[in-house]
Amino acid sequence: MKKIIITLLMTLMPALGMASGGGVHLDKVEIDLQNQESLQNGARLFINYCLSCHSAAYMRFNRMGKDIGFSTEQLKELMYSAEKVGETMTVAMRGEEAQKWFGTKIPDLTVVARARGADWLYTYLRTFYLDDSRPWGVNNATFKDVGMPHVLWELEGLKKPIYETSNEHGAEESKHITGYEIVQPGKMSKEEYDNAMRDLVNFMVYMGEPAKLKRYTIGIWVLLFLVVFFVVSYALKKEYWKDVH
Repeated sequence: MKKIIITLLMTLMPALGMASGGGVHLDKVEIDLQNQESLQNGARLFINYCLSCHSAAYMRFNRMGKDIGFSTEQLKELMYSAEKVGETMTVAMRGEEAQKWFGTKIPDLTVVARARGADWLYTYLRTFYLDDSRPWGVNNATFKDVGMPHVLWELEGLKKPIYETSNEHGAEESKHITGYEIVQPGKMSKEEYDNAMRDLVNFMVYMGEPAKLKRYTIGIWVLLFLVVFFVVSYALKKEYWKDVH
């Protein structure tokens, strides 16, 4: 029994670690996989800003047409790195090139929403700030010393952090970020950028499990069938046992 408990705890530890977000406060994002307009906007953002470096090698372009309402013509307009709509969402950048330019292998993003969580992604995309000590001139409050540049800065703008110094119980002073100050405005307001990042995360959640949309629909029909089947079964049971009772 003791071995079973230890095994269970070891299995759950990675999930608990990701849920905690490393002690970083995560902002809540509302995911709506039924909102095709949001999913389409998120797909455009992903292809235009993420797919140039990150791949989504387990996702096919034509799957988006079936699930979120893109026509074949619309898909072809979005296909910068593919020729046929049945191809996967890959990039031309090789692993050794990424290692040379960014100092690390660039991860595939197909299932990143399942690995990190929607709230983590939403917070991460909104917490880049200027940091002259970093190679790309930016850092991230959610993922400290991240090797990724702020590719969405033209939309959000550039901002610097506002720090607060604390010295609890006589311990060594520490600084933590309490907010941000815009240094260079972007094309979007804060509300518009937050909504855009919600759409992007919404699409990445969909991409992590495209079958979820169909599974939800099937689940509703299964539950309705079980309700009807229960009524019929109960009536049949009453008929069989009426003479006994």
